[in-house]
Amino acid sequence: MVQSNIFNTTSAHSVTKQMGCFSVIEYGRDLSVKPESAQTAYFMSKMGVHKKQVVADLNNSGIILQAGAMQIISGNVEVATNVKGAGDLFKRLVGGAVTGESAIKPRYTGTGQVIFEPTYKYILLENLADWNGAMTIEDGLFLACNDTVDMKVTARSSFSSAVAGGEGLFNNTMIGQGIVVLESPVPSTELMVFDLNNDVLKIDGNMAIAWSQSLNFTVERTTKTLVGSAASGEGLVNVYRGTGRVLVAPV
Repeated sequence: MVQSNIFNTTSAHSVTKQMGCFSVIEYGRDLSVKPESAQTAYFMSKMGVHKKQVVADLNNSGIILQAGAMQIISGNVEVATNVKGAGDLFKRLVGGAVTGESAIKPRYTGTGQVIFEPTYKYILLENLADWNGAMTIEDGLFLACNDTVDMKVTARSSFSSAVAGGEGLFNNTMIGQGIVVLESPVPSTELMVFDLNNDVLKIDGNMAIAWSQSLNFTVERTTKTLVGSAASGEGLVNVYRGTGRVLVAPV
């Protein structure tokens, strides 16, 4: 049995979030800086820019992790490629090419801890139960998930929604039951959460970082005519229709 102080609150770090088997360790103070970088580290800490690590505490369970994101494994944990055969490998390679994600994401199973590489990005823990079992995410956000979650590449419903919307032709969709860990460009406290109930959300620009798969995404003019759109100064907007959730970053 392996024991560690990873979950103990110290003068350097503490647990700031926990959901399912995932915990977020945040370093409130970086005590290992060099003299030449101390000033930068000081102002980073004052602005809330802190180093973070995610820890997956496995109990005869499993997770899928972004390739290269593992730092430490403790306990009886095995690693596999999670590729089921040549056909599955080809599908993953194609999916990785169109989304920019790594094609092969290792699967860690057993009993023990998997400690992720440190990051300065902001960590989001999302329960798929809050997304009716399916959420689509922007490219580059995925970090980890329970192995009960299936990741599929989904195409836009129309070519215009991809090109004009600035969101790309393909995105990853997380389907199933479990927790999804995302690396967000902004903290969760700055994200705007919109829950739609058979309604419409219009966004000027590709500010949405995640949305329910149940929503219909299109790109439309702000007014009914091209002249009116030009006069309003808004042009085209991304439109989400139906029932579901959208996470929107302010910048």
